[in-house]
Amino acid sequence: MKPLIVLLSVFAVSLLTTKFVRGNFELALSGRIAMAAMLVFTAVAHFVFTKGMSMMLPDIIPYKTEVVYLTGIIEIAAGIGLFIPNLRIVTAWLLIAFFILILPANIYAAVKHIDYQKGTYEGNGLSYLWFRVPLQILFIVGTYFSAIKTDEI
Repeated sequence: MKPLIVLLSVFAVSLLTTKFVRGNFELALSGRIAMAAMLVFTAVAHFVFTKGMSMMLPDIIPYKTEVVYLTGIIEIAAGIGLFIPNLRIVTAWLLIAFFILILPANIYAAVKHIDYQKGTYEGNGLSYLWFRVPLQILFIVGTYFSAIKTDEI
């Protein structure tokens, strides 16, 4: 829920700011700003809640802590890459792939009732997926239209 709040609030502030500064609403730019802010916000969780995020990975995954740190770094790099003109589109496609690839970890965490912030098995469970799966789709669609198909919004 918190990433969605960050995404939507930063998007709204960015829209209003671009209207005030540039004279028009810049949806694609505001979308990239919001996505980058959300990515940095979620990346911080990888370093603050490392134990709980490591629990989200099945036992078959080796070096769980390192994977959590690496994915946090990837999120920060993607947030930056969305603003580099020569890297924006490739970053967006890689970010879309990343969102698809991390969905199984979220599903695993829901099945195991993992609360990543507390590092316990007392999370929301499968009901969480009713929110998380549409959220992942929103991230994917938002990335696509704000960084790849910018002329269509």
